[in-house]
Amino acid sequence: MPIKKIKRGYRRTRYILYKETLVDYKEHFWAFLGSFVGIGFIAYIQTSNLPASDVVYLIGSFGASSVLVYGVIQSPLAQPRNLVGGHLVSAMVGVTVAQFLPDIIWLTAPLAVSLSIVLMQVTKTLHPPGGATALIAVTGSSELKSLGYWYVLSPVLSGTVILLVVALLFNNITHSRQYPTGNRFKKIKHNIHRRPFR
Repeated sequence: MPIKKIKRGYRRTRYILYKETLVDYKEHFWAFLGSFVGIGFIAYIQTSNLPASDVVYLIGSFGASSVLVYGVIQSPLAQPRNLVGGHLVSAMVGVTVAQFLPDIIWLTAPLAVSLSIVLMQVTKTLHPPGGATALIAVTGSSELKSLGYWYVLSPVLSGTVILLVVALLFNNITHSRQYPTGNRFKKIKHNIHRRPFR
């Protein structure tokens, strides 16, 4: 009897390991295409509006958000509420800390990140790249710091909305991908794909 359980457990483990190590080229293709278009669009706005030295629109935390929003679309941390809310909460925290404690980097950096984590948890908008958004607000260039609370609107909100719109488009093109997750969104996507084009 115990040998049957061990064999069954072994077969189940092999199956799970097999499924986890499969390379799904379609998933990789859509993740590449979505992130390329999303980050590319933000970079285009950056290069067309500002000189090369003023990197304001293209902040590092958008790269980390792209990993979640295009590569791990089923993650609770990648959902629209988390993407937009996490960045906005963290940007507000980072700018506020930078306003009250300017030029005390040993205090502002950990305070901005720590407060943003707690506020994202409280507001149920936890998004790991949000910590980087808060950190950028206190450690960024003088041009970025001079934006003050405008940093929350642009680049953070504008860039986040671009990433979200591109994610909604590219993550829902095929039947195998669905973003955002949740039954309500599954019904909407099912109804859209069921209608014949006229």
